[in-house]
Amino acid sequence: MFITRLISGIILVILSLITVSLGGPVLAVTLLFISLVGMYELYHIFKIERSPLGIVAYITAMLYYVIIYMGLPEYIVPLLVVFFLAIMLVYVFSFPDFVSEQIMCSFFGLFYVAVLMSYLYQTRSMADGIYVVWLIFLSSWGCDTCAYCVGMLIGKHKMAPKLSPKKSVEGGVGGIVGAALLGAIYGAIFQSSMTALNHAALQCAIICAVSGAISQVGDLAASAIKRNHNIKDYGKLIPGHGGILDRFDSILFTAPIIFYLADWMANHMN
Repeated sequence: MFITRLISGIILVILSLITVSLGGPVLAVTLLFISLVGMYELYHIFKIERSPLGIVAYITAMLYYVIIYMGLPEYIVPLLVVFFLAIMLVYVFSFPDFVSEQIMCSFFGLFYVAVLMSYLYQTRSMADGIYVVWLIFLSSWGCDTCAYCVGMLIGKHKMAPKLSPKKSVEGGVGGIVGAALLGAIYGAIFQSSMTALNHAALQCAIICAVSGAISQVGDLAASAIKRNHNIKDYGKLIPGHGGILDRFDSILFTAPIIFYLADWMANHMN
């Protein structure tokens, strides 16, 4: 199991390096594919993955990524309004095939997976994006690793005993501090290459600290959904890791936070 997980992890890192470094259409298409798989995994829990509710959501996700790629944000809200009306039409004219929880899941799934995932592409496309985008992975996976190590060593107080008994407050704090240190080191290394972040070491440390805290919420949120529906993993696509949502749950939360934090700092902390 450990070897399988390790090999899968290495492959994920390599694929991330290639697609994120290339950016542009390669990254956009990759993230769209990941989003569609993640939505399918979530919809499977609610039995709508192959229903009209799921199909409408998949089509909307594709259109959303086209809008993001073409740089036409003014069309996002109209698209979401049309999507909402479309799923309500499905709900009304197929009644009683679906219940209200399935309708809400269809709408929630688009936001939770496709919209939040798209911020990885948006971060890569911003000023200094080639450097800032890696803070998403650094804060998410770095915080997770540091939290695990600190929790194993000195963890005593449970963070969320009913939801995730193994997570401790000490581990959570250690994860945030560890993410901040990693961010500071990363910022110091690439400070001379960044133009939008003039105090990169400090700014990257702050970004990673905040994102590290948020990443833990993302991890717990994904766990809460699984607990509610008595499942261990969202899928089996990634051997040793589970599904897309099992591996990218924290990244879904950190990507938008880093995008907005980096954008704000570039305009107010220089």
